[in-house]
Amino acid sequence: MEYGLIGLVILALDIWALLSVWNSGATTGVKIAWTIGIIVFPLIGLIVWFLAGPRGNRATAL
Repeated sequence: MEYGLIGLVILALDIWALLSVWNSGATTGVKIAWTIGIIVFPLIGLIVWFLAGPRGNRATAL
């Protein structure tokens, strides 16, 4: 049961990340690349997006 719950949490976070990507001001090519990365590698893509995405860049600049 706990693996199903973890899967649902990852799915919800992936959907949130995809919505954030497509609502960003990035170019269409960048949006497509992030979308493919998040869909193909759900957990790793989410972590990389969180670290290297728009918020990740601002956090490292501080």
